[in-house]
Amino acid sequence: MNYPKPAHLEALRSADGHCQFHGGLKGLEKESLRVDPHGHLALTEHPDALGSTLTHPQITTDYSEALLEFITPPFADSAATIDDLMNVQRFVYQNLDNELLWATSMPCILEADDEIPIAWYGTSNVGMMKHIYRRGLGHRYGRRMQTISGVHFNYSVPEVFWPAWRDVSGFEGSDFALRTTSYFALIRNFQRVGWIIPYLFGASPAVCRSFLPEGFNGFERFDRHTLYLPHATSLRMSDIGYKNKVQAALNISYNSLDAYVDSLTYAIETPWKDYDRIGVKVDGEYRQLNNHILQIENEYYSFIRPKNIARSGEKPTHALKRGGVKYIEVRALDVNAFEPAGVNREQLDFLEVFLVFCLVTESPMIRPVEQAEINYNQERVAIRGRQPGLTLKRGGRDVLLKDWVLEMIDVMRPVAELLDGCENGNRYSRALDNTRELAAHPEMTPSARMLDEMRERNESFNAFALRKSIEHQQAHLAEPLSDELAARYKREAEESLAERKRLEESETSDFDTYLADYFSRQFDEA
Repeated sequence: MNYPKPAHLEALRSADGHCQFHGGLKGLEKESLRVDPHGHLALTEHPDALGSTLTHPQITTDYSEALLEFITPPFADSAATIDDLMNVQRFVYQNLDNELLWATSMPCILEADDEIPIAWYGTSNVGMMKHIYRRGLGHRYGRRMQTISGVHFNYSVPEVFWPAWRDVSGFEGSDFALRTTSYFALIRNFQRVGWIIPYLFGASPAVCRSFLPEGFNGFERFDRHTLYLPHATSLRMSDIGYKNKVQAALNISYNSLDAYVDSLTYAIETPWKDYDRIGVKVDGEYRQLNNHILQIENEYYSFIRPKNIARSGEKPTHALKRGGVKYIEVRALDVNAFEPAGVNREQLDFLEVFLVFCLVTESPMIRPVEQAEINYNQERVAIRGRQPGLTLKRGGRDVLLKDWVLEMIDVMRPVAELLDGCENGNRYSRALDNTRELAAHPEMTPSARMLDEMRERNESFNAFALRKSIEHQQAHLAEPLSDELAARYKREAEESLAERKRLEESETSDFDTYLADYFSRQFDEA
């Protein structure tokens, strides 16, 4: 990577001193398992008081019925984003019947795989498609995969950035091409050095023994209930978490929009023999949406995704082809067990600096040899990131992880100072300073702190996570919502239930027809 020069960055500040990055939008999606007071997975249905998971704008479920997902709108101020996430979780806590929100990414005590409830969205065709997709995930990867939680950070640069960036970069294509090419350049750089996120903020170095199958090798025993890796940062992002060998072989390309869409389209249109053995519709019941490498685009898991807002019934790849990239979804953050929100503002500030750095830094195409290094580095940091003397691959050479991290933080300094200038403050530089401390002292990272607390208190992973879950519950309930906000969330829940009912009552086609129509749709540029 050729790092941005300060003079290059200064060109993004207008003659009147206005910062072209002021007002970048930041949103969050945070997942949390519902658990009972003893730290076992909740087997109850999604509470009606929270509304419909199909149609509520901020409260839904991810893979499992017990895996809540909270979605904030995008805000220009990251503090407002955190506040909104806190408020929606306060509303949830006020409407949970003797249940907790699990405070960590790796799940609680799990029983048999087939007892983990799959998320239910009602009987409408769109609701059934979401449910059957998750059935397919259970058959393909096991339902335990459906209980891992994460935090996703959505980011877009402000509109005023693009004309300035055109002048600085000398780009001569259309506005569509400028945005899309630039965001894909950001994504490629994030692929190259995105391992810094789990290194600094990873918070899943240990797992409950019930998460892994009997006879699973490669982990150390922390106690009789807990397995761990002593230098792991994010087991969630390792091969035991979201990654799998079938997807690893896909080689999804981020070299251009067309390459990305073509490689994803190949995966969602190509049958896979192992999935064919599962069957699609067996004895009149769907086991999965299809037998292809990916059922739909969302099945592909990556650290980062290009995004656009899809129209009703529109495939994500078609939305990208139609409107280009509108924002970036970063999927590399673990749930921070030390924060009631699951994430803090300093993490978001660092991420914003890092994403702008990736955007304005030269970003050549990723070739197969480099992609192999990227994959190697990501897995190595996830399972061994805090190991003293750990090396990564960089341009065919072994380099010390610690040296590389400190170098990156130093070269990001001008970006942080530019963002500080957007609001006449210093919080971006302060976030960089604090993450530099984490880089220099890995024992201060969340993954290390978690293991230290478990040792000091003689706690299993589950005891630690349950304690933190109770602390977070108390923190949320100690600051109840205003009457106005509580009424708004209650109204949104009721409206979402009514909207789901309307959808179910207005269906005009059976599910087989709906599904065939969805997969047969071709790209429409209109």
